[in-house]
Formats: sequence, C-alpha cells, structure tokens
Amino acid sequence: MEITKSQIDKLIIAGKTKEVFKLKGDNNYVFVYSKDRITAGDGAKSHAMEGKAKLSTQTNCAIYEFMTAAGIETHFVSRVAEGSPDWDRSFIAKQCDMIPIEWVCRRVATGSYLKRHPNVKEGYRFAPPKLETFFKDDENHDPFWSLETLIEAGLVCGGLKIGKIEVEEMLRVTQTVFEVIERVWSTLNHSLIDLKIEFGVIEEAGKKKIVVGDVIDNDSWRLWPDGDKRLMLDKQVYRNMDNSTIDEDAIKAVKAKFVTVAERTQALFGSMIPKPREKGLPSPPPEVGIILGSMSDMEHATKIKKTLSSKYGINDVEIHVCSAHKSTEATLAVVASLMQWPTCQVIIACAGRSNGLGPVSSGNTTVPVINCPPISDSATLSNDLWSSMRLPSGVGCSTILGPENAALAAAHIIANLSPFTWARIRAQQTYTIVKMLHDDASIVA
Repeated sequence: MEITKSQIDKLIIAGKTKEVFKLKGDNNYVFVYSKDRITAGDGAKSHAMEGKAKLSTQTNCAIYEFMTAAGIETHFVSRVAEGSPDWDRSFIAKQCDMIPIEWVCRRVATGSYLKRHPNVKEGYRFAPPKLETFFKDDENHDPFWSLETLIEAGLVCGGLKIGKIEVEEMLRVTQTVFEVIERVWSTLNHSLIDLKIEFGVIEEAGKKKIVVGDVIDNDSWRLWPDGDKRLMLDKQVYRNMDNSTIDEDAIKAVKAKFVTVAERTQALFGSMIPKPREKGLPSPPPEVGIILGSMSDMEHATKIKKTLSSKYGINDVEIHVCSAHKSTEATLAVVASLMQWPTCQVIIACAGRSNGLGPVSSGNTTVPVINCPPISDSATLSNDLWSSMRLPSGVGCSTILGPENAALAAAHIIANLSPFTWARIRAQQTYTIVKMLHDDASIVA
C-alpha cells in the first residue's frame, strides 16, 4: 500500500520497539513503525541495533502474508509500498484493541518453563504443543495466568468480553499458528521450539472479531537449526548475554542472527504462496490429474478443480477424457502422460456405471487414485458404487463420494509435501471448530 507522509496521523501508542499511528481518512487502518532497538527482561536490557527495524519488518511481513494467504484471521493488511515514508521498517494493519495476554505455544520444554517446572528436563517434547498464557504487566514481569484465571478475569477489549468461548478460540488459533509456522520451518530442518503471539479485537460488518495481532518476528520464537540449541538463531542469544559485557561486537553478533532469519523467512515463506499465472507462459506440470469416463462428467470434474483452487490453493490440475473399457490403450497413455511429472501426486477418476477407469489407473501407477463417481441420485448409487468399491488384489484406489470431499482427500495428499496446502486445511479445520463454538453459545444464550 502506498502511503504519503501527510497520511500518517497522530501517535496511538508507543512501545519499546514500535510505534502505532493513525492514518488520516481511514479509521480502520494504522501505520506500524518499528524502531532500531532490541530489549529483554521487560525493558531492563535495552540497546540500539541499527537495521533491526528493517529486519523485523521483513520477517513479520513474510510471516503474516503466509498466514493471511493460508486463511488465518489477522490484523495484517499489507507492506508499505517502496518509496513511501519509512517503507522498509513499517507495515499497514487493521486498527484493533489489543487483548493484554501473551499466548505461548511450546513444542520443547526450555527457558522459563523449566524454572516453573524444575522436575521437567530440557528437551521434553509436548504433543500436542503446550499452551500457556501470560498477563502483560511489565512491573510484575508478565505473570503466568491459567486459562481459568483468564476466563474469570472478565477482560473487556474493544467492547468484547473475553469469556470461555473467546479463550477457547484463541487457544485453538494459537496452536494452529504455531503448527503452520513450525511446518514451514521444518522444510529447512529448523525446529520451532516455541512461539509467542497476541490477539486483538476488530469490528467488521458490525461484528466483533478476534484476530492475530502485534508483530511476529525473531523476538517471537526460539528457532534451532537441526534442533540444536547451540545453533539458535533467535533473540535468546541477546537474552543470554551479561548486560555489563554487551558492546558493539556483541550487538553485531546478535544482528547477524536477525539478518539470517529475515533472509530465510522471506525466501522460504514467500516462495510457498501460490503466485498468479502469467499470461502467455506454458502451464506448469500438474499436481492433480482428473480423468473422466466421458465428457458428460465434465461438470463434476469442474467442481473438483474449483474446490482444489479456491479452498486449498492447488491450481495445477489437468483434466483428461478416456475410457478404460472403450480405449484402454488411450487410458494408459493418459496415465503415463501424468506420471511423467514428479509433481503429480494424486489422480481422481470420475466414472459412473461400471467404473474401470480408477482401478485400471491404480493398477498401472504408483500415486494414490481416488474414485469419485458422478452419482446424481440414490437410485443409481447402489448399482454404480460397487464397481468402485469391489476391487481385485493389487489394486488400492479409494472411493470418495462428492466433488468437494474428493478435492479435500486430494488436498490431504498434496499437503504431505506442501506446507501451504497443509496450512490451508489446518486453518479451515480450526475456524470450523471456532464457528461451532460460537454457534453453540448462541443457542445456549
């Protein structure tokens, strides 16, 4: 988003490492400005670090762009367009009232957790991840709050009372955010040890909504390449330093970690978001092949393709028409044309009546094959389904009824190698549960 200096209005809040300004002419958006400052111990340790604001912004924007594309509700709007004032150290966000709670999600026991639980050895792995909450209060060093304490505190933020449903929502979203970011970093064999995030309340279409807010950067996590604490890339390096011995060289050593993380975050998270196809360029090789018994099945196939794209970000899909009964040789040629691409991870066969298409494809390929017969009514269900279900030995295709469900089954397969597809599925699962929690609460009320 392009911003002029005259658009940046009055200061809303100034923190240790950032400032938030109103934007003139738009009460919904704010300008978040990062400082070249690094702090620890609730501000007891604080040093200037030239270039930190740029590195923090680069890391933060890459993380938020990925989360937003994956379907996680956040306050993030966009980067500031190059050439705008302070464009490389700022971003645009939705104005929200922050909930004064830090949510910490832990995969591995370390740090303050060990001090509160001295009988737990460092390195203990939590599965599912361990969720903790801390009340933001620098004077009292952000005390630990149990979920029960948070529920009973009766906090009101942005006109929204934080009760049991809101706490459950934040708990589930925190775990999802952690697992999504963890999944991406794991592709570099970097272990996300823990993560700290915050939430805010915004108003959209007359309704209060909880969104992930604040900044997520190298101050928000512990990140250990190869799972080795000695290789840590995060701010813990600075926290571990004796304040009396921190000099220019020490700050340079810390900054080097931030540079590495910013570069890797931008390259890694940015590369995984599907990009719009450029006109005139050849289509990329397929991730999913859809094969039809006849052209009459095209509407069915189109629904699968649209669902793959709109819900899971899977755009590289090829559709072919062939009949295993009438043109067996042509069917095997279609399967071979799909299998030439290592990217093709699943085939969906759409054929009704006597379905030879899925079983023949499954018997002649090594990728999963999903039968999705285009059954239109219950009368044909019992007759047509058996040809997809009763298979000879050596043939292992599955059968899924409904184009949306077949697309989801294919997305689950793609997600094994695609952290972005995995994130889309995980986010949808989370917000489905969140919606049901609120729906249930509305009935009780």
